[in-house]
Amino acid sequence: MRIVIAGGHGQIALRLERLLHARGDEVAGIIRRPEQAGDLLSAGAEPVVCDLETATVADVARHLEGADAAVFAAGAGPGSGIDRKETVDRGAATLFADAAEAAGVRRFLVVSSMGADKEPPEGTDPVFAAYLRAKGAADADVRSRSGLDWTILRPGRLTDDPGTGLVSLAESTGRGEIPRDDVAAVLAALLDEPATIGRTLELISGDTPVEDAVRAAAG
Repeated sequence: MRIVIAGGHGQIALRLERLLHARGDEVAGIIRRPEQAGDLLSAGAEPVVCDLETATVADVARHLEGADAAVFAAGAGPGSGIDRKETVDRGAATLFADAAEAAGVRRFLVVSSMGADKEPPEGTDPVFAAYLRAKGAADADVRSRSGLDWTILRPGRLTDDPGTGLVSLAESTGRGEIPRDDVAAVLAALLDEPATIGRTLELISGDTPVEDAVRAAAG
């Protein structure tokens, strides 16, 4: 399988690239900066330099031609302001979905955020509130498309703790933490589970092995 990952230098994306390469998939990661290419090569992924904030749908569709699946794992990242939440977390997600449809890539995974469907509580940091609203709008756009076999994954608070391989995955899990290692493992498993198409799933650490959790969520 060939998989193209937007935000290919992100912390979850690099982990996912290593997993997919190790199991024999062909992986490409879209990056904004050429100097990031070495990290992708080390992860077993083909680096593709393309700025999703300035690219056209046709530009991105060219990089998706021949792919079996696309994963949107890009984000403006910490330290970015409200404007980039709109241009990356919302705008780039919509662009990537447009490009996937144009290239005929149906399987489409999104790394979103828990709480993205709700109005942020009063007193929420304005930048974080803008992030949640942008994620929610992007998710709504993806869910409206009949041309994509989409799954939206909404992890809890991300950590850099070693993955345990034990998770809780459901439409509603409640708040919690999840190592990035385990998020990547769940994404890899979701790519192989068509019964999760059309599902929005929350993810936190739990007691169920990843493969079993994905099968249960698909039931």
